[in-house]
Amino acid sequence: MQDIQKHFAGIVALDHASLSVGTGEVHALIGQNGAGKSTLIKVLTGAYRRDSGTVTFAGQPVDFASPLAAQRGGITTIYQEVNLVPLRTVAENIFMGREPKRYGLIQWRSMNTEAARLLQELGLSLDVTRPLGEFSTAIQQMVALARAVSVQARLVIMDEPTSSLNEREVETLFGVIRNLKRSGVSVMFVSHRLDELYAVCDRITVMRDGRTVYSGEMSGISRLQLVEQMLGREIRSEGAQTGFVRAKGNGQPLLNVNHVRSGARLTDASIEVGQGEVVGLAGLLGSGRSELARIVFGADRAEQGEVTLDGVPLAFRTPIDAINAGIGFCSEDRKAEGIVPELSVRENLTLALLPRLSKAGIVNTRRQAEVVDRFITRLGIKTSNPDQPIRELSGGNQQKVLLARWLATNPRLLILDEPTRGIDVGAKAEIQHLIGELAQGGLGVLMISSELEELIEGCNRVTVLREGQTVAHLTGAQVSEEHLLHAMAQGSAQDSLEHSEARQAAL
Repeated sequence: MQDIQKHFAGIVALDHASLSVGTGEVHALIGQNGAGKSTLIKVLTGAYRRDSGTVTFAGQPVDFASPLAAQRGGITTIYQEVNLVPLRTVAENIFMGREPKRYGLIQWRSMNTEAARLLQELGLSLDVTRPLGEFSTAIQQMVALARAVSVQARLVIMDEPTSSLNEREVETLFGVIRNLKRSGVSVMFVSHRLDELYAVCDRITVMRDGRTVYSGEMSGISRLQLVEQMLGREIRSEGAQTGFVRAKGNGQPLLNVNHVRSGARLTDASIEVGQGEVVGLAGLLGSGRSELARIVFGADRAEQGEVTLDGVPLAFRTPIDAINAGIGFCSEDRKAEGIVPELSVRENLTLALLPRLSKAGIVNTRRQAEVVDRFITRLGIKTSNPDQPIRELSGGNQQKVLLARWLATNPRLLILDEPTRGIDVGAKAEIQHLIGELAQGGLGVLMISSELEELIEGCNRVTVLREGQTVAHLTGAQVSEEHLLHAMAQGSAQDSLEHSEARQAAL
């Protein structure tokens, strides 16, 4: 791809951007949200039409008219937000549009058998005749990968493919990538996790403000230099990537969850959040973190246990009850449960506030505009105008709009499920800084994160779930990588401390 230019409503999205990927190469593409990565990929795959520039694939000039044309031409894409059909079976999703047929009839048995075989190669054994929506986001991501492998593409584009995967699944994915490389298939790997890039990529391209600012061997640039290229400025150390402002809390209790049980995923969970503090919720994939958050927000009901706010037992029937009580919730799945893609930034930002902005069903547009302008400025949301569709914004800016949606309701408790998932270093630091500032202002924050550094740097306390049970409450010096890992994998906070002391004695 050479000298690619693309504009949206007068806004420059790509400015003479270039990208070169070799045969059988794993190539990293990185940059801050809004740097132009997704736009460049969509130009390549025919989702967007480029204004100018040239694209050559397998030695031939190409100009794909649609993603389907790109797929038929040998390019397939796995997006961060799984874009399959939840109500169709796993096998149907893998072979959608390519179902094996005989005399015009789908050969269901052979399709199911081949789907099961593809998933076995990825280390998964599951019933491929069940609807995809019955499985976790991580499983759906692996199904998307199986679909990409099955089309026998010459270039596979992976956009944040590990954001929903656990450590074992990531290793399986890396094994698949290495197998693709050995067979001569090229892989374009988009990720914000630098360790992953160094583990699996051969070369790297860095984008900033719609331009290509660096391209070279992965081994020829350090992590610190990569971050500097992304940000466009020097930073003193890698630790400067952390944006948290540590809140102190005022000692007043706010949320108390006692021995909550709900189905098989949540068996005995407890957690406390005080006013003005950030409490982390840690655990491996499937430990029950998101399930606990949904119960607090009234999206699901607890079968046993008690949830109190200011000491008053809660019995929310719907999330509306939670919102009225002063609770906000940014869910993990930004696409499915957060943004409304076809609505504007203005409409998405004020969605939870509409009852307060309306009278007799009529929205007070003046008050709405005041709220929107205030939060766009306060959170630094990058948008051409408030009426721009939110789907056109970068992932980091979409996340800021969702934060603004809840802050506009003036909540007392804010639940954040993976608030910085899939966003770049710069936007991550901004959001982390904002979370700390909010807590300093008296807001209670319950933060779920898979990134241990985020929990260690930004939380006053951390509660650990394992297999649906609370196994540790870590405070002070206990909030460390060693204690967190031990509690998540094996035992309680006390076990973790004893493990640490034994290790020190052995040393």
